[in-house]
Amino acid sequence: MRSIHILIPVLFFCACSPESKDTSQNAMETKVDSLVSIMTLQEKIGQLNMYNGTWEFTGPVPSDENSQEKAENIKKGLVGGMLNVLTAEGTREAQKLAVEESRLGIPLIFGYDVIHGYKTMFPIPLAQAASWDPSVGRESSAISAKEMAASGLHWAFGPVMDIARDARWGRIMEGAGEDPYLTSVFARAWVEGLQGDDLTSEETVAACAKHFAAYGFAEAGLDYSTVDISNHTLYNVALPPFKAAVDAGVATVMNAFNEIGGIPATGHRHLQRDILKGAWGFDGIMLSDWASINEMVTHGYSKDSASAAKSALLAGCDMDMESRIYERHLEGVISSGGLDEALLDDAVRRILKLKFQLGLFDDPYKYSDMERERTTILTSEHLAKARETGRKSIVLLKNDRSILPLKKAGQKIAVIGQLASSKDVVLGSWRAQAIPNSGISILEGIQGAVERSTSVSYARGYTLTKGDRTFRFELDIVEGDRSGFSEAVQVAGRSDVVILVMGEDCFQTGEGRSQVDIALKGNQEDLLKEILKVNKNVIAVLMNGRPLAIPYVAENVPAIVETWYLGSEMGNAVADVLFGDYNPTGKLPVSFPYHVGQEPLYYYVKNTGRPVPNEFDAGMVFWAHYTDSPKKALFPFGYGLSYSSFEYSDLQLTAVEKGVNVSVKVTNTSEVDGVETAQVYIRDIHASETRPAKQLVDFRKIAISAGQSETVTFTLSTEDLGFYHAGYSFYAEPGVFKIMVGGDSQNLLTEDIELDF
Repeated sequence: MRSIHILIPVLFFCACSPESKDTSQNAMETKVDSLVSIMTLQEKIGQLNMYNGTWEFTGPVPSDENSQEKAENIKKGLVGGMLNVLTAEGTREAQKLAVEESRLGIPLIFGYDVIHGYKTMFPIPLAQAASWDPSVGRESSAISAKEMAASGLHWAFGPVMDIARDARWGRIMEGAGEDPYLTSVFARAWVEGLQGDDLTSEETVAACAKHFAAYGFAEAGLDYSTVDISNHTLYNVALPPFKAAVDAGVATVMNAFNEIGGIPATGHRHLQRDILKGAWGFDGIMLSDWASINEMVTHGYSKDSASAAKSALLAGCDMDMESRIYERHLEGVISSGGLDEALLDDAVRRILKLKFQLGLFDDPYKYSDMERERTTILTSEHLAKARETGRKSIVLLKNDRSILPLKKAGQKIAVIGQLASSKDVVLGSWRAQAIPNSGISILEGIQGAVERSTSVSYARGYTLTKGDRTFRFELDIVEGDRSGFSEAVQVAGRSDVVILVMGEDCFQTGEGRSQVDIALKGNQEDLLKEILKVNKNVIAVLMNGRPLAIPYVAENVPAIVETWYLGSEMGNAVADVLFGDYNPTGKLPVSFPYHVGQEPLYYYVKNTGRPVPNEFDAGMVFWAHYTDSPKKALFPFGYGLSYSSFEYSDLQLTAVEKGVNVSVKVTNTSEVDGVETAQVYIRDIHASETRPAKQLVDFRKIAISAGQSETVTFTLSTEDLGFYHAGYSFYAEPGVFKIMVGGDSQNLLTEDIELDF
């Protein structure tokens, strides 16, 4: 038996060596089928099993039973992949257990949650979407992939495709916001950045579109909570970004924790079998989220773990992340006739195919290169790109009296706020292997940007958090501490301008960090009121991972800059905008409310039967409104100012075969060269199913010199004008369409056109 144990892997790897490698699809499928044919039932099930790395593989296996069992199962070829195994050396040692000690020597695949950078941190995804520039997503993802791959990793558990309409939901920071079209654009860019043109490249990794599906629609913004949406919303809002990712060639998809219509996503056959693997023809891996298969028991959907295993595989879930349900129950279910082994074989083939595509059968250690790891990660080139993507992601929300940009010379500048001096908060949540306190703080960025004739004074002012931030699951938010107010007010009073950095700690957002209150915490607004008594020249710099309810700030502060969490080079990127080295171009990917009670808030609303008050008598109250708050957004989707100013005119529509041409003139009415993002929205006025009052269908960033005009032309096809109907059928209906073009979702030129398809 020992000789067979050695012989089979040697023969198999010879058959797949680079000299005999045939990259055609048929050849790869033949190799996969050949391998599946010699696998035992246990070995097949093992490929569906993903373990969490619970020890440092560069040292001995700990004596605890869990770690010992995991190590032995890897050696037996009963594990397909692992997550949280890090470093080139660590992944090499883990790979040795599988390749050199198992019967067939099938390599492991290593995955990791990389959301906006590996060690070089880029803007959080919500901030990247604020750039409205897909190259920001593509370039930051490509560098993330390069750093991951240099550390021995093959698989990024991202990007996040979740549409998020509720700012209370902590994971809103991980996606591209509230709009399906903008999210789809970034879905493609993120996938292309991670995977490149060739998955065998040592600088690319497999991407994973998550969370499939509708995870961002959790009731009350409560993470992991129930989702209850119509098929109309599922098909037309939640699913399009995933379809875009599949069309871009995404290698894997991860399911969601939530249920939809009473069925947990992990066991949702219509989603996984009918739509993803059926209508879309997805041939990659469907991965569970952490232990989500076993959670179907907790949901009340599966009576026990064996039933959960059966439901998940029937539904199309190919790989089990860490719940160990497939490992413990699939053999019994299949052997008893409860499942067709062909379903198992299909899942195994998908997993093996990705390993072939990554080149792991040619060289299972190709990614685990310590020298490449040493020279590739956190380079000056990567940091420069982080700074570039950071400044593109900043949104200028208000600039009364043209208080911005600031002069670099001859000023007294006060920088106030606990967040202003933080070198850690800037890195954001979901920060992978970022080095704590390694970022450039906003204070440092400002200090480095000014000339010697300008003085920069700092005061903490408010206290938002206290204690050790290294325990990231819960933060100790401070309320009522005014001990820093006196110093801050004194510094503000003797300064020409005040930069007050406000917002959230980055660990107030992210997974499991839902909030019922999205206003400013930690006495920040009270401090602002005291500062305004001594200095009206206040610039509010916001650091946050979600929309905030800031009506007082919006009304009383002359300038507001939304900076999100921009990563390693945040302070320098913010300084570039504050001092005019970069003219801001960002636009909001989410709507900002006046009050948390407006949530979920989004522009993509239906008209309803009673949409506006002016159709009724002045004293009428029976229309869709609040009696104690505006209905509209404080800052709407698509909104963002510039140091330039732009004017839209001459909107013209021309019907063409199966579509319409749209042209508009955009004029830079300022004395500053700038970049504007022209946005196109539509409304299908009368349809067989009611459609949104506004729906983004295209946009374009255009550079316009001071005083000059550009005519921008868009061609909208039936793909832009149609929608998904019952039965998941897509088509455009003839009739009257309202076409709207402008610089945000509220300020739009509008024309109607009748189209016959």
